[in-house]
Amino acid sequence: MDAHREDGLIDSPNFIQNDDELLNRTLAVLPWDRFSNWIHCACVVTFDLELGQAMELIYPGHVKLTDKEKMNICYLSFPDSNSGCMGDTQFHFRIRQCPGRKSLMRAHSQYNRDAPIALQCDDAHYFGFVYFRQTKDRSIRRGYFQKSVVLVTKLPFVALFNQIISIIAPEYFDNGEPSLEAACHDIDQWPIPVPGDTLNLPIMGTVLQVRVPSRSDKLIGPAQTRSEHGHTVPAHTILPSLHEVDIYSAFLTILPHVQLLWELVLIGEPIVVMASSPTVTCHTVQALVNMIAPLKFCSDFRPYFTIHDSEFKEYTTKTQAPPPVILGVTNPFFAKTLQHWPHIIRIGEMGSIGVYTRYKSFLTKDKAILKRLMKGAQLKRPVEAQNAILRRYLLEVTQSFMIPLERYMASLMPLQRNISPHKGPPKLRPFESEKFLETVEHSGPQLTCGIKGDWESLYKRFFRSPNFEGWYYQRQREVNQKLQLLHLEALSNANLSEWIVDKEEVEIVDLILKIKEKLTFASHHHGIVAKDSVSRLQKQLEDIVSTLPDDLQSVIKT
Repeated sequence: MDAHREDGLIDSPNFIQNDDELLNRTLAVLPWDRFSNWIHCACVVTFDLELGQAMELIYPGHVKLTDKEKMNICYLSFPDSNSGCMGDTQFHFRIRQCPGRKSLMRAHSQYNRDAPIALQCDDAHYFGFVYFRQTKDRSIRRGYFQKSVVLVTKLPFVALFNQIISIIAPEYFDNGEPSLEAACHDIDQWPIPVPGDTLNLPIMGTVLQVRVPSRSDKLIGPAQTRSEHGHTVPAHTILPSLHEVDIYSAFLTILPHVQLLWELVLIGEPIVVMASSPTVTCHTVQALVNMIAPLKFCSDFRPYFTIHDSEFKEYTTKTQAPPPVILGVTNPFFAKTLQHWPHIIRIGEMGSIGVYTRYKSFLTKDKAILKRLMKGAQLKRPVEAQNAILRRYLLEVTQSFMIPLERYMASLMPLQRNISPHKGPPKLRPFESEKFLETVEHSGPQLTCGIKGDWESLYKRFFRSPNFEGWYYQRQREVNQKLQLLHLEALSNANLSEWIVDKEEVEIVDLILKIKEKLTFASHHHGIVAKDSVSRLQKQLEDIVSTLPDDLQSVIKT
């Protein structure tokens, strides 16, 4: 299958990048600015005999968390008591950020501009990466030492932060708070996460090399790498991915159901994953969310969810249909509480392994991929290779599903020759699902991926899902932005001085306001607007204003 740009749009002209990025890399920064580009805070959660789980430490000390956020972090930082997790346990969770907080910081907004849609920072949620230790200790009244170190962040870099917490936490358990402080100071030296850059990240005497994914990456084949200048230390560990999890291992016990699960995730069905360990649930939930990449999963998902979670009542109520979320749970209590959920995945010791659902797949099962993976297992093919095969297969199926939609979206774009500098920017024509469905029989996904089935009905279900809403909103935004750019280009190239010769003052003032509006748009999108277009438009504005009477000029310039 051919590689496609993830944005699905025709390549824009080679816009000159502004100095913003360069400025961000060279400006003096305040203490903890660089730290907060990557991590919101580090927490230590302990078990208090009177209070239960309690926040022992938040670092850096100036970081604020609401009481609700602290409570959620505390409860989610310990495995359920039934899990019996002795020794060290790693997992991650996701919680809602309380309303009323600041929107995304500048570095995250800039990161979002060029990051793949599915890896953008979410201004409404935090991830928490946990390293929990439980050991017998007779000196403690309860008989056990129980403590967790947690990294709280907005970035969905699951592979990176799992690696980072596995370095920081053991040092903290051995050497206490000074080692956590030292680790945070190391992170405060890291460069900004710029999509497309390869970075060396020093942490506690080791160096991790990572590449930050970019929206312009080819989805299949090697990604283009741009090195961050000034690597001063060699990397000890090269992470192949910031965010990917091993989906093959996650689905190993339920591989025959992978295609069915892909459908369920695509159409945003409620799914609960039940296992005995939060490590298993978070790995499986994250694998489910990643199944439809590069499409963004637009519903809520909780890699580890407990009865103490602030959304427990909202997500387990039986008075209405289950919400379109994916939950990972370990408490046996959920087997009863969520028995009305339509799709349940059981993995490991928590009951019989399998996928429990009445859902009938719209597509015919592709037996070739299962045979290939089973043969690989018999030949003892490395897990990394099996994972790559399954990941590529899912990517190709998702692309086959999305390409007809992208093609239809492109057909809704107005023709470039219809963009006039003397009229407003044209609008994208509305998406009509029935017209799109008429195209599926002759140019649908079955032509590119070879899977037969009722693709039309699958699209109909997809159109009712948050994933479609999220995709359509994003594409609408991108296309309208592109139309604004093309209109700005048309204005900057037009001979406006000639056009205003026989125009009334009111029409000229209207044109001036239109140009000012365009220059405001350019100032908010300076990373994608060509500098010479802005210069030409600014010159046009000055020339037109100079033709007006002095009194009107002074009013317009204020």
